[in-house]
Parts: sequence; structure tokens; C-alpha cells
Amino acid sequence: MRRIAGIVLAVLLIGGVVAAVVAGRQDGDKGTATKTVRAVIGSEKADFFADPDVVKALAAKGYTVKTETSGSWAMEGLDLKGFDLAFPSSQAPADAIAAKYHVRQPLPRPFYSPLVVVAHRSAAQVLAANGLTTVDQHRGVLKMSAYLDAARHDRTWQQLKGSGKYGELAGTVYIASTDPETSNSGALYLAAASYVAQGGKVVASNADVDRTAPLMRKLISVQGAQQSSSDAPFRDFVSGAGNPLVLVYESQVASLLIGKQDPGDLTVLYPDNTATSDHTVVPLTQTGRDLGELLSTDPALRRLAVRHGFRPQGDAAEFTAATAPYTSYLNQTLTGVRQAPVPTSAVLHEMARRARG
Repeated sequence: MRRIAGIVLAVLLIGGVVAAVVAGRQDGDKGTATKTVRAVIGSEKADFFADPDVVKALAAKGYTVKTETSGSWAMEGLDLKGFDLAFPSSQAPADAIAAKYHVRQPLPRPFYSPLVVVAHRSAAQVLAANGLTTVDQHRGVLKMSAYLDAARHDRTWQQLKGSGKYGELAGTVYIASTDPETSNSGALYLAAASYVAQGGKVVASNADVDRTAPLMRKLISVQGAQQSSSDAPFRDFVSGAGNPLVLVYESQVASLLIGKQDPGDLTVLYPDNTATSDHTVVPLTQTGRDLGELLSTDPALRRLAVRHGFRPQGDAAEFTAATAPYTSYLNQTLTGVRQAPVPTSAVLHEMARRARG
């Protein structure tokens, strides 16, 4: 009898240990199990998703994100089978991808960034002396109409008063941008420039494209070879190389400042008519949509987006607080800056093709 009781007790103890181990594994899985999300993203978000703090914050919510980069306007041509989401840098290509894959609206738009022009101090001062900009401390406003007029007439730096004392300012005055056929910032540059060229009217027809094509061609052809991402031109600019005027995202400047890196003699010029880069998630699976919504709503991820210079949708307070020490560079409220509407994807593709010749 004692032997039988001992065997029963041993079985119960072993069963209890096994149950505890299984329960422990299940509890542990709750904290460590993650869903792997495959995403194709614009290259300007690569640093955000590679940030160890972002990786940690996503893991805490149950996600591991594996990314591949692409030009935002080239994503439409990719085979996105097997991806959970596409994450281009503006709404027009996102809408085109959504239509192609029959994705329901609305699309999550976690954050945005206006386009700006970075200028070396010498270039900004010469432009200001010739009525193309206003400058106060390390920031100013680029007068797009005046700039486009200079472009129409092939104005050179040597023709601008005050440029003689700056040997680095030579040749045609132009803003260096990315390839508008593949890159979001380059395409949005054409959107803003064409809007101004048409007197505040968005390009919407073949006639509009024909009317603006010669000027758009001048803006692009003067640059020669263009890059597919704004990252390298911005890094070159900060290092002191490259063109004296470069089109970039405000987020790149804000990230540099928040990260306490040396901005050198950088001056930030906000075009008085610019285009905003609305980073838009196109969910291709429910997991992709869940992640897009999380990026929009999770406080930790919103704070990390600000650290990378992005403006979270829906509330300016986070960006305003983080950039408070840098208002001599950044126009927090975008005062004096008008947002130019962006043509449809099909129209902008045609504009870019014509501009590239």
C-alpha cells in the first residue's frame, strides 16, 4: 500500500513539474514571440527601422520587421507578393499601389515631412541679396516664383550681386534633387515647381504637362546625373562637398540636430510653396495594417519617429517639444509655407519622364 501511494505521489509531482514547465514556456512565449513583417520602404526610413530602440519597441509589441528599400515611385513596378506592406514616402504612389493590389482605404499615415532646401551660408546670403530668399539666423524662405524665373533665364551665380567673393559659387544656379522617375523627393520637387509655374494650379491634364514641360526639363537637365535617394546628397552637403543648394527632407535636418551632430554652415530654406512627404503605409496583409496603425498610435514609436526628424500625424506637440532648441534652423509651425497639391501618380510619372528627356 505504501509503495502504491509512493508511486502515485511521484506521478503527481512529475506531472506538476511538467505542467509548470509548459506553463513557463507559454508565459515566456507571450513576452518573446513575434510576428515577422516583410516591408518594402523608402530609403529615407531605413535608419528609423534599423534603430535598435525602434527594433526593441516593435519587439515589445510583438513584431520583427524585415525591410527592403526602393525608390517610392518605383514601388508600383515591383512584385510585392510575399510582402506585408509597402511604405512609400508620399500618398500618390501609395494610392497607386493600393489600387493595384485592391487595398481598402484609409491607408495609415504615421508621419510626414516637408521638403526643404539646404544651402551653405554663402549661397543663402547671395540669394537673399538678390531677392530670391529671406534669411534669419540659420533658416529662411525660398521664393519659388523668383527662383523659377532665374531658372527660366539660365541665371548663373556670377550674375548675382555679391557672389564675387565666394569662389565656390559658379555656374548655373540650381537646386540639386533626386531622380524624379524613381525617387519621392525628386518627384515632389516637380509637383511643387509645376504648381507655382501654373500660377497656383495643380498639373492635371496633358495640356498642363505640355505647358510646364520646358521649365521642368530645365530644372532637371542642368543637374546631370542624379541619385535615387536624398541620403547621399545630404551627407555630401553636410561634409562640405556637392552643390550649394540641395533638396532634402526636413526630417534629415531635424534628425541631424536632435542627434547633436555638427550642422556646419547649414541654412535651411523652406520654399514658400513646397510639397509634403506623407509617409503612407499600404497594408498588403492584416499584419501589415496592424503594424501601420501601431506606428501611428504607439507613444514610444511616435517619440522615436520624432527622434528621426519626422512629424507625427495628428499632434504637433511631440515634434515641437523635441525641436525647441533648434528653432533658429527649423520652422516648427511652417509659417509662410504653402503646401502644393501633388498630381496623380500617372500625371507625375509623365512629368518626370518628360523632365528627364
